[in-house]
Amino acid sequence: MGPVPLGAPNVVAAQGELGSLQVKGRAPQTGYSREQFGQRWKDVDRNGCDQRNDVLGRDLVDVQRKGPCKVTSGLLHDPYSGRDIRFERGPQTSEAVQVDHVVALDDAWQKGAQQWAPEQREVFANDEENLLAVDGSLNQQKGAGDTATWLPPNESYRCAYVARQVHIKAKYQLWVTQAERDAMVQWLGRC
Repeated sequence: MGPVPLGAPNVVAAQGELGSLQVKGRAPQTGYSREQFGQRWKDVDRNGCDQRNDVLGRDLVDVQRKGPCKVTSGLLHDPYSGRDIRFERGPQTSEAVQVDHVVALDDAWQKGAQQWAPEQREVFANDEENLLAVDGSLNQQKGAGDTATWLPPNESYRCAYVARQVHIKAKYQLWVTQAERDAMVQWLGRC
């Protein structure tokens, strides 16, 4: 049995959580590397499947697997673009669908995660609420962007995206820049 699908981010709850976010400038990127966030795709729920396959299994439809865990194909209704993207595991095709950290690891590092214990960073990096299967090229375009610097081109998903960013940052007590907070207030006010 796969993971329980996540519900849509709650905009009203995010509006409340936004008030708990501290406003500060970005900390230096000094010392950041992906390795600072521990084991990639750790099986944190101990269901025998790594987080990447759990997220692909949750977010794709018409999923085919090799064994109980490894997702080999499926269809993504991509929230970032609004397009359908076929996922086929393989060296030339797997990158079409990537698993995004909604709050990017680099962004988190510069807004509080650099002060965390390594174990907490690993939990954050593998938190299913912060992981979302998306269009690979848009994930690359986003990079370490926050709400002030990047939003999904699919405007109908922006409220859910901003609400999820707010929720994750509140959950982990990460701070936001003033520009980021202003963008969050603006977008949540439109929802």
